[in-house]
Amino acid sequence: MSDRNPGIEFDASWLEHVYVNLPAVKRRAETLGTRRCVKKQWQSAWLLRAVTCIDLTTLSGDDTASNVSRLCFKAKNPVRDDLIKGLQMEDAGITVGAVCVYPSRVADAVKALKAANASHIPVASVATGFPTGQTPLKTRLEEIRMAVADGAREIDIVINREYALTGNWRGVYEEVKAMREACGDAHLKTILATGELGNMVNVYKASLVCMMAGADFIKTSTGKEGVNAIFPVALVMVRAIREYYQKTGYKVGFKPAGGIRSAKDSCTWLILMKEELGDEWLNGQLFRLGASSLLIDIERQLFHQVYGRYAATHEIPMS
Repeated sequence: MSDRNPGIEFDASWLEHVYVNLPAVKRRAETLGTRRCVKKQWQSAWLLRAVTCIDLTTLSGDDTASNVSRLCFKAKNPVRDDLIKGLQMEDAGITVGAVCVYPSRVADAVKALKAANASHIPVASVATGFPTGQTPLKTRLEEIRMAVADGAREIDIVINREYALTGNWRGVYEEVKAMREACGDAHLKTILATGELGNMVNVYKASLVCMMAGADFIKTSTGKEGVNAIFPVALVMVRAIREYYQKTGYKVGFKPAGGIRSAKDSCTWLILMKEELGDEWLNGQLFRLGASSLLIDIERQLFHQVYGRYAATHEIPMS
């Protein structure tokens, strides 16, 4: 990402008059998937763009070096070779945006990507007591440093929800700023856990505060909450990104995560970015999709485009 967001001094006055028109947000969200429609080769192009924006993720308690290695192979080869050839995209070098794993699996992912000659794909790691963040700040910061030392180039942190829910926005700011410093050159993605913030005003304020503290991305969810990536919340967050850009000149990325499984939804997310933030955000440097199973449905749709029928279950492996 060029011109990283360096953050600014905490400005409490920016948060004093935040108001979110919830009915208007919901009406706008309902139109996202209906006002635009992409078909045939244009749909394939959009789906391939979505692939390049995916943070291919495994965050399971039974993660092993072997399944991380398989994930990394899929990251380098996210779409079957015959489909790439059928779409005449052999020279495009389609890979996912990043591989996302727990801190204890960062070294495995870095090793696997190097072995696959795919070290250009960054390893992202969740940290800071993911998904709850209920560990001491000293421990959370050390977890970041360890993941970076093992080769993580992106760190997905969770904010302190207690501070957000009690209106301690300076506390949120100071913690995120310390996490940004612990990241060093690694990019910082701040997870708001919007399903636990209570209301849209808190979502907007949390978005602004994280950007003030130097976040490179703001992210909807851990994927572990009851409510994860939904379009009304996304609209509030991307408009905070737009306001921050208009006031500071710095572009901050956006990452929805949790529950994104269909190819159709991935196109709708791209439409959201195009209409709300513009074409400059339609790339893996400023937009990511946090997903573990989305690729399966995208490949099914691309298979249909190439072969004129949907693949049988055995033709698109589940992993």
